[in-house]
Amino acid sequence: MSKKVKVIRYKLPEKQPNSFQRLADRLFGGLNMSWTAVIVMAVACAAVTAVFLIVPVFRNTSFERMGVHLEFWFLPAILIMSNCKAPLESALKTFVFFLVSQPLIYLLQVPFSSRGWGIFGYYGYWFILTLATFPMAYAGWYIKKRSWLSALILSPVLAYMGLTLYDRCSFCMRHFPHYIVTCIFCILQAAVYVFVFFPHGWYKKLIGLLIPVAAAAVMAFSAPQAGVDATAFLPDDPVLSEQAVIITGEGGFADISIRSTGENSMLRITAERYGTMAFSIMDGDREYSYTLTVYEDEEGHSQIRITRR
Repeated sequence: MSKKVKVIRYKLPEKQPNSFQRLADRLFGGLNMSWTAVIVMAVACAAVTAVFLIVPVFRNTSFERMGVHLEFWFLPAILIMSNCKAPLESALKTFVFFLVSQPLIYLLQVPFSSRGWGIFGYYGYWFILTLATFPMAYAGWYIKKRSWLSALILSPVLAYMGLTLYDRCSFCMRHFPHYIVTCIFCILQAAVYVFVFFPHGWYKKLIGLLIPVAAAAVMAFSAPQAGVDATAFLPDDPVLSEQAVIITGEGGFADISIRSTGENSMLRITAERYGTMAFSIMDGDREYSYTLTVYEDEEGHSQIRITRR
């Protein structure tokens, strides 16, 4: 006579999300992104950005970059998109956020700017970007799917973070600690977006993190250290004739040519890296000897300096 065997099945408890996961889920999908919230966020972002652009202490810092470059503005856009219930809502609310915030930044600067209302001349670039936010935010809503489609949509954003990170980290290493906040901000954004929106699985997350790394590597190997194409007068203002020629030694890193002769003799200089080199100008029996220096100033701009030897 057989005995019945009672099988007891135990259901394993579901894995509880950690505190970071709960915070991420709350920020990117658990907020009430009402129209009031969108307008308040737009006004607040505009006011903070205007302060950073107006107050001199923030000049040439990561905070001033908020009003000039894109890396900060991805964050509010993604917050809005991920907290909307439909693609059209995402497109409309993101578009209105930029339509309110960007001109308000310039409006707040008018009383403090030497250009006055002329400062709105810079708004054209941001107006074009504002128009682009509508289709981009419509498609961007699908990052909520947390699938390979999300990864595809976020890839350009991650690549942009990688390019910005390389550019500003390179500058930071030469002028530490300038723009260290921008570097950290780009790293954190890339990591959070990959963690939150990429499909589950460590290797899928790793692929996401490799996107900004690859973009930075491409820029490191392909982009010139300095992009200089400028004209300059000579320091002693010689009057060159049309027979004048440039003589450079071996190892010269810049191309130097005579742009104009006569009373306003001028050179044209192009270079793709920083450094110092000597060159001479032979004009009949006369010889002029100079030193050219191509360098980066504290604002991150490439500059040239010519001195007489």
